[in-house]
Amino acid sequence: MSPAVDQGAEPTSEPVAEPRTWGRYFGRPGRSLTRRLIWLASAWIVVALVLTGYVLTSQFQESALRRLGATLLDTIDETVVATNATDFSVVTRPIGDARTQRLLSGKYWVVAEVRPNGEVHFLSRSASLPVGELTVPAELPDRLADARGQVISYDDIGPKGEPLRVAASMKELPGRTRPVVFIAAIDRSDVDADTRQFARVTWIALLILGLGLVAAVFLQVQIGLRPLFGLRNEIADVRKGRAARIVQHYPVEIQPLAEQVNRLLDANQETVERQRTHVGNLAHALKTPLSVMLAEAGSQSGALPDLVRKQSEIMKAQVEHHLRRARAAARAQSLGERTPIGDVLDEMAVMLERVFEEKGVEIDWRAPDDLAFRGERQDLQEILGNLMENASKWSKRRVRVSAGPTGLGQMVVVVEDDGPGLPADQREAALERGARMDETTPGSGLGLSIVVELTRAYGGRITLGDSDMGGLKVLLELPSAEL
Repeated sequence: MSPAVDQGAEPTSEPVAEPRTWGRYFGRPGRSLTRRLIWLASAWIVVALVLTGYVLTSQFQESALRRLGATLLDTIDETVVATNATDFSVVTRPIGDARTQRLLSGKYWVVAEVRPNGEVHFLSRSASLPVGELTVPAELPDRLADARGQVISYDDIGPKGEPLRVAASMKELPGRTRPVVFIAAIDRSDVDADTRQFARVTWIALLILGLGLVAAVFLQVQIGLRPLFGLRNEIADVRKGRAARIVQHYPVEIQPLAEQVNRLLDANQETVERQRTHVGNLAHALKTPLSVMLAEAGSQSGALPDLVRKQSEIMKAQVEHHLRRARAAARAQSLGERTPIGDVLDEMAVMLERVFEEKGVEIDWRAPDDLAFRGERQDLQEILGNLMENASKWSKRRVRVSAGPTGLGQMVVVVEDDGPGLPADQREAALERGARMDETTPGSGLGLSIVVELTRAYGGRITLGDSDMGGLKVLLELPSAEL
């Protein structure tokens, strides 16, 4: 059996720089169109809901504070009405609000004046406010002077440590030359509690809404991109040899893409057919003159005719080799081809057992029923036929062929025999075009080189090892067509 040699790994191309896309700014998920759409939509949903929650809670709080402000303004107006003032005294009658009559009720009023040193001096206070229990900010006199007649609001701490909403206003009263400061305060604890409750309910509702929107976006993207997934699967089927064309109909946005892919497949097939035609024409044009030369040289005797005949045979073999290689390279570019390997192995085994019937060669082959070669039947016959013929030629009686998938879009065919084998230092030479390890054995020596060329044309490779049967083991890697 003639051996094969590992041709080595194909050289790898230089790494291509990744283009700058929006996916680069969203991490690895951005490399997926589905994840990119979901991430972008989710980011917008989160931003929109956060802004919505902030605006709603802020507006609720502002509305509640405005209601407190209106209540405080009413208290100031009542206090102004209940106040009699002169340059020597200020007297304020109790107002009608019962809360201002109950000690530490949470609602207070104060009548005061600003002295020349800037100190705010209390002139009278509500019964609800203990003496000295209401603080006044140091900047309040200046603010009141700048906004004379207007109401100024601020927050403070009450006698019980409760948060207060305070309103103050400086007014001119009849009978008094100096202005009087009116201050009203109210406990804002209930308003703050309502605001927190509103914010809690709002954020929970927005969170549920956000999760629902993200789920809806996910479903929308999955359903919306389903035609793209279908197109991707059909293209994969064409590439793996399970289909020849894209046959499904798609939405108007991507149907032109499907049509362009079909046109590309048609153009590729047309190119392959044109190459086959050119190769066939070339073969016909070269074989005819060579056949004439061989016929003429064979009809004569002598040194010159023998030389012409021998060189013509070599030329014919070389032409057939290179034409076969060109045809294989053209066919390897075609998509959608699928050849069941079991049928070819059975065909080759039956034929070779008949050829080597006198020698009693037995060929045992095994292959899964669904295993197929991604290429043309003629090329697979050429590859396996040469390997199995060489194994039968060099074997004692037994040849074993096994095939199986590798799970990486490739399949492995192992051809073994029980022959004498071949030393490791002669294996590489056995693969060279025209090389023959035994000149007593008939043949041109081109069989294995043809196998190597065809295998390379399909992106496969051949490696060599020792068989447990005693002879050589040829391991052949070829592309497989998936179901």
